Amino acid sequence: MRIALLGGTGDIGEGLALRFARDTDHEILIGSRDPEKARDAAETYVDAIESQSRGGEPTVKGFANEMAADRADVVVLAVPPYHVGDTVEAVAEKLDGDSILVSPAVGMKGDEDGLHYHPPGTGSVTALVAQRAPDDVPVVGAFHNLAAAKLSNLEADLDVDTLVVGDDASAKETVRRLATEIDGLRALDAGPIANAPEVESVTPLVINVARYNDDMRDVGVRFH
Repeated sequence: MRIALLGGTGDIGEGLALRFARDTDHEILIGSRDPEKARDAAETYVDAIESQSRGGEPTVKGFANEMAADRADVVVLAVPPYHVGDTVEAVAEKLDGDSILVSPAVGMKGDEDGLHYHPPGTGSVTALVAQRAPDDVPVVGAFHNLAAAKLSNLEADLDVDTLVVGDDASAKETVRRLATEIDGLRALDAGPIANAPEVESVTPLVINVARYNDDMRDVGVRFH
């Protein structure tokens, strides 16, 4: 499959790109508003993966967001929550019923006490994406609660879960399968998009736990 990471030069985009490119055989497309920046990032990611000498030749290419979305089977919106709506609208004409749109973004606000869940008026960022996406394009929420720094550190072993929400059962199962191809990542079905607020709100929780406990960093979630 072809997996596009729009905003793939940012922190969560980098982490997912590195893990997908190293652990799977899928073609990874890095998207950016600046295609040159995307191409530079793609080369950097390939160098990082090849330095581990795990064999294989990762396929990572850089494009403008619209071109990456046009070429992909799965499109991940690896952009900040306040850019999600505009990004969806910018690539909407490049999506169709065979595309799957994935949202890992979480709305948060910070103060002196920590980070707090701050969803948009739709109730969740995932719901906002579903509202803005073309009617025939299935939307799935996933990868919300992953520590970007740990994802990007290929020497770090993962042992975490990601919760997946979506209203299209087939699209949700496709994203679950893709997620589990990343070493150390387990994907659990958390129900429809209506459950996205509960899933997204876990992200500020784990960040606050890491902040207030000196012996913890890059906190993740594991369900037993």
